[in-house]
Amino acid sequence: MRSLGTRRVTLAAGAAMAAVIALSGCSAGQVAETALLQSPVSGLNAQSPDGTLLIRNLQVAYNGPTGYSANGTAPLEVSLFNQSQQEITVMITSGPVPQQSSPPPNTVPAAVVSATQIGVGALASSSGATVAPTPDASASAEPSAPALQPAKFTIPALGSQVFTAEGGPVLQAQGLTDILRPGDSLSLTVQVGGGPAFDVLAPFAIPTSPASRAPGSDDENHEQ
Repeated sequence: MRSLGTRRVTLAAGAAMAAVIALSGCSAGQVAETALLQSPVSGLNAQSPDGTLLIRNLQVAYNGPTGYSANGTAPLEVSLFNQSQQEITVMITSGPVPQQSSPPPNTVPAAVVSATQIGVGALASSSGATVAPTPDASASAEPSAPALQPAKFTIPALGSQVFTAEGGPVLQAQGLTDILRPGDSLSLTVQVGGGPAFDVLAPFAIPTSPASRAPGSDDENHEQ
């Protein structure tokens, strides 16, 4: 027969083992849940008035802190999903710039910019350059951009259309009406088939990595 002390030691060991197993199971659940988490995106999510078209992660591709020049070209990123059992035709143009209220004092207002054309085609190598507007209205802010096909395409039933800023034909806003910087938005109008057109604002994407720090002076860390 076991002594009372031996039984207590056995019970205590069993309780400790149960606690370890419980903690292990809880930890495993947390790891699995964390593995399913996705990093947040800065793009706009919207849909057509009838719910036929889903718009996901619509944004102006990030090109640097100075943004895109007036009269320049900005690539767009977006995923479009047809939720219907029939193919649909989607057309994207640049919408009007909405009226904006006066910003609070001592703040820099975020601008809403439009473009002369929204189209699909090869991305011009100079589209990411920022050039300050020139006093001469006839002067172009960047070299002539390649011709674009109208942003009108057919999405099959329950299909999708994805545009990125890299590889393949790129969805672009050409002829920006003003400088487009981080924090600003691009005004777009979307129409599905013969349905009503609706306006959306494509935000400027946030960088995926921190900006590089400027190197210090040669004697910054030099002991005096």
